[in-house]
Amino acid sequence: MTAPATRPARRAPTGLIVLADGQVFEGEGFGATGVKVGEICFNTALAGYQEILTDPSYAGQIIAFTFPHIGNVGTNAEDDESANPVVRGMILRAPVTAPSNYRNATPLPAWAASRNIIGISGIDTRRLARFIRENGMPNGVIAHDPHGKFDVPALLKMARDWPGLVGMDLAKDVTCTQSYALAEGLWAHGKGFAKVEKPKFKVVAIDYGIKRNILRSLGAIGAEVIVVPASASAEDVLRHKPDGIFLSNGPGDPAATGTYAVPVIKALINSSIPVFGICLGHQMLALAAGARTKKMHQGHHGANHPVKDLTTEKVEITSMNHGFTVDAATLPANVKETHVSLFDSTNCGLAFTDRPVFSVQYHPEASPGPQDSHYLFKRFADAMEKRN
Repeated sequence: MTAPATRPARRAPTGLIVLADGQVFEGEGFGATGVKVGEICFNTALAGYQEILTDPSYAGQIIAFTFPHIGNVGTNAEDDESANPVVRGMILRAPVTAPSNYRNATPLPAWAASRNIIGISGIDTRRLARFIRENGMPNGVIAHDPHGKFDVPALLKMARDWPGLVGMDLAKDVTCTQSYALAEGLWAHGKGFAKVEKPKFKVVAIDYGIKRNILRSLGAIGAEVIVVPASASAEDVLRHKPDGIFLSNGPGDPAATGTYAVPVIKALINSSIPVFGICLGHQMLALAAGARTKKMHQGHHGANHPVKDLTTEKVEITSMNHGFTVDAATLPANVKETHVSLFDSTNCGLAFTDRPVFSVQYHPEASPGPQDSHYLFKRFADAMEKRN
């Protein structure tokens, strides 16, 4: 009689996701080792994972990618949107494959390890995304141990004790520490990044967590950009005698950052200098106008979000990353809604009717994402040209 075949011992998972409600997802860890806690969101973009992972707006968050082929084109220095990524971790369905792109310089696992980003593959991201859609973005822990040794009760406590993003000012953690100037344009194949030889405008950008391609998009309209920290005063901004003022994207609760940023923005609005805001800058501009912001159920994270421009009646496909939104019903009479999401009708843009000030919720710099919204930088240039 033949002995029954023995099954190979099940390998212990080297990566865990533990949600605050007690759910545990097991997978294979890669990248950095250790434990991090944050808010878990899902991102539906089909490309641009490196730009997403280096976007400072993801501070305090763990990203679950719904597209399975993450890491397949590798990474390179030109696609980083910030020097020091602050995302807490990434969650993938499929294992990272060998890079297959001529621009690859470093495979994603090694790149993530060097930037202290924890990654886990083998997770049922469809189940996780469905949970987030129905229940909102949960607090959770991502953990990677090559030996598979985890203290699940301790991880669960960590997830439950984390306070969440509401009331959290994260711009102070990602902003620059001192001012600097940049005159660089967009990237072109075979040429790299353009140089702005003879700037037409001077723009002061307040850095709440700015992405590099936003600075380059400003360079592409002929601007030399002076970047100042989030804590800059109105006097710090105006002493540069700018033709335009830019309010950048960034992470966290706009109301929390707004405690020190909104009074500055109010003064800048009254300066008659054109102002353009994106993402967190858009939300805080609304707060400065007297409107309110609120936390979203699942947020908008992806590069396929349709937005209608109410001034032209055109629809553009946009790149988004935000978990808070402007309550359009609270906008004052002198501020009009200019853009709306065609997914859920949330506010995506505003403009003052009595001064050259406007902003959008999404990312027109297309990094990652489509280029449908590049026209907004020209609108900003036209406003500066008109003032001059």
